Amino acid sequence: MPWQWTPQHVEWSADLRAVHGCVRSTLRNYQGSVRPFCDFLTTPAYGWTDECLRHFGTHPVQVVYDWNAATHADEAEGEPERRAFTQPELEAFLDHADEEVLRVRGKGRKGWLPAFRDATLFKVAYAYGLRRNETRILNLTDFGRNPEGREFDEYGTPLVRYGKAKKGSPPKRRSVLTVWHWTPGTIDEWISAVRPGMRHSTSRALWPSERGPRIGLQRLDSRFAAYRDALGLDPALEFHSLRRSYITHLIEDGHDPLFVQQQVGHDHRDLHLRLFRAHRRNGERRSDGMPAVTSTA
Repeated sequence: MPWQWTPQHVEWSADLRAVHGCVRSTLRNYQGSVRPFCDFLTTPAYGWTDECLRHFGTHPVQVVYDWNAATHADEAEGEPERRAFTQPELEAFLDHADEEVLRVRGKGRKGWLPAFRDATLFKVAYAYGLRRNETRILNLTDFGRNPEGREFDEYGTPLVRYGKAKKGSPPKRRSVLTVWHWTPGTIDEWISAVRPGMRHSTSRALWPSERGPRIGLQRLDSRFAAYRDALGLDPALEFHSLRRSYITHLIEDGHDPLFVQQQVGHDHRDLHLRLFRAHRRNGERRSDGMPAVTSTA
């Protein structure tokens, strides 16, 4: 019970890394939840210490200190094996997603609709450098025009309403500008020609699920892993690799690092430069266009 906790009990968190393989940020989040809870229990204004003494003969204490808690010592704590796609890997991955639509549809199965959704979803995540949940949570109404990019029509800029939040803050919003000409056609074909056939097409979500109004994170991970493994690609590649690839390709194409920083919602310009140095591939540059989403014709 909380009134029996001691600083030694915080050692349980070491198992999160050593046994369960949790990343450092998860470890800090758990400890960061325990610390303010103990502050609440031990603040004299609430009287919990007196109540615990009266009922149990002991009282709660703060158990998480700087000396026994994980610290945020490095600016970048990502796992070193995580990386961006190389250009051939990215094209192979997206081509495979398109081919899966043709394969399933050729068998006369309705599963081609979610396969088409997933192929488009991966391309949109890459086209705007979105995180998993930022992609999943997009709604039909989140797209708008860019007065300086009229060629993109209704898809000049999506509004990311649930960006990664800072500690103690609500989700961070940002608008992302469309930069590649293949993007609007990819999104429009999904919305106008394919999405209406989905069971939950009345949902406001851009990516409805077969069973509910919005696709889940587990589905994103499982479909991504299935396509990656089918191609025999590096297991280190994950959904977030699409975002890393977006940053890398924009920098390689000569875009201002400050522009890239604003596009992906990072606070520090040097972070993008580090990502670029870490993920660029010698002699490899992005091609002028990406594979189009499989046609419904």
